[in-house]
Amino acid sequence: MGKDTGCIILNGIDKVFGTKKVLKEVSLTVPYGAVYGLLGPSGCGKTTTVKIMAGILESSGGQTYVLGDPMPSLYLMGRIGYMAQSDALYQMLTAEENLEFFGSLYGMDKKNLQKRISQVMHLVNLEDHRNKPISAYSGGMKRRLSLAAAILHEPEVLILDEPTVGIDPLLRKSIWDALYEMADSGVTILVTTHVMDEAEKCTRLAMMRDGYLIGEGTPQGLRERTGTQTLEEVFLKYSTGEEDIIDEN
Repeated sequence: MGKDTGCIILNGIDKVFGTKKVLKEVSLTVPYGAVYGLLGPSGCGKTTTVKIMAGILESSGGQTYVLGDPMPSLYLMGRIGYMAQSDALYQMLTAEENLEFFGSLYGMDKKNLQKRISQVMHLVNLEDHRNKPISAYSGGMKRRLSLAAAILHEPEVLILDEPTVGIDPLLRKSIWDALYEMADSGVTILVTTHVMDEAEKCTRLAMMRDGYLIGEGTPQGLRERTGTQTLEEVFLKYSTGEEDIIDEN
């Protein structure tokens, strides 16, 4: 796959768990340097989709490419940052010890690792809590530390599954500002969400329902195409099949 075709490409992806088909012919292209949103209600297939992108799951059918190479790929894992919907942190370790552990998995040298720990802890506003055990963290603090772990090794691709759930509005704004800065520097970012105002922040957006991709385009282009004022109205129109799947804008 050529670099100019897209950073993340899904081509006819299916996923079956037992007798249940949870993804059905999902095809989309995430451009390089985009902040790309995957919008849909809980249970629609968003998490399964991003796990396939990250190489955590294999699809049952279709092809997945990241940075021009087929997934899953052990080689690509070090170039991808992934933040799961559930926090994968060691409860008895401190925040700093957790980040030191994740940094060692990525083969980061100690000097650069300590510098990056300070940078990411500042970004998520946890500097004053870096020596506190995770067992003493609130849910929102755990989400923030999970984000810090995902960006610690400065990945080229960042995949975030519901990253700002439980985070206060002021910090959420600072996190989105940081995501835009990363995208401006060339990082490709994919964010799943079920919140319409977060979907509005994305440069491009795919909508999912019941395992299908039902709409794709820029937020403004999707509204213009459907003659609606809000993304919620757009989603409802696509859900009822009143519009074509792909928006060219």
